[in-house]
Amino acid sequence: MLIELKDVRKIYKVGVERIQALDGVSLEVRENEYLAVMGSSGSGKSTLMNILGCLDRCTSGQYLLGGHDTTRLGSSRLAQIRNEQIGFVFQSFELLPRTSALKNVELPLLYSRKQGWWNRRKLANASLERVGLAGRIRHRPNQLSGGEKQRVAIARALVGGPSLLLADEPTGNLDTKTSEDILALFDRLHEEGQTIIMVTHEEDIARHAHRVIRMRDGKIISDEKQTGRKPA
Repeated sequence: MLIELKDVRKIYKVGVERIQALDGVSLEVRENEYLAVMGSSGSGKSTLMNILGCLDRCTSGQYLLGGHDTTRLGSSRLAQIRNEQIGFVFQSFELLPRTSALKNVELPLLYSRKQGWWNRRKLANASLERVGLAGRIRHRPNQLSGGEKQRVAIARALVGGPSLLLADEPTGNLDTKTSEDILALFDRLHEEGQTIIMVTHEEDIARHAHRVIRMRDGKIISDEKQTGRKPA
């Protein structure tokens, strides 16, 4: 099992008020699953993604990633897990504006300090080729279309060979045609063996996933396999 959440609760304190963002969430995700997380604003889906991405800690419960209990790990070990085991794709791309596509993709490898510069360059090139941008490696973000920016962001997320790819509204800033192209890329990555968890509020996008969980008031209210999955 890649992911195991056991009775996870998250409480935020805002002044004297206590806000329960997650209320006893339990979830299992196997390797090579493609999961969509849906819910309205305030449902807890963003908090869930932050915990899955080791960006935040649960107040109580357990989160096991690859059998390792992340709730027992220190900050430096969590940072290492984020860098080596989890790839992040955001709605707003989060690219460095004055840096080429190639150097944007190399960035996670710089933080890991496990690769020499030549191997970093080879891995970044291969990752950009994987998402169809072999001819745009020298371009900066302002020279790329929205779809190309998101492909760079996906290449960056994949460059370290993560076991888990987390995508937060990855088509939110894209037009319909470009969104379909990006979703087709996610479909292909899943077919190649990549585990994907994607947050979305759009039913049409969620239909690309093999499994959909729906959240409300910090709880999972449904967890269903997709029978009418939309083809790429």
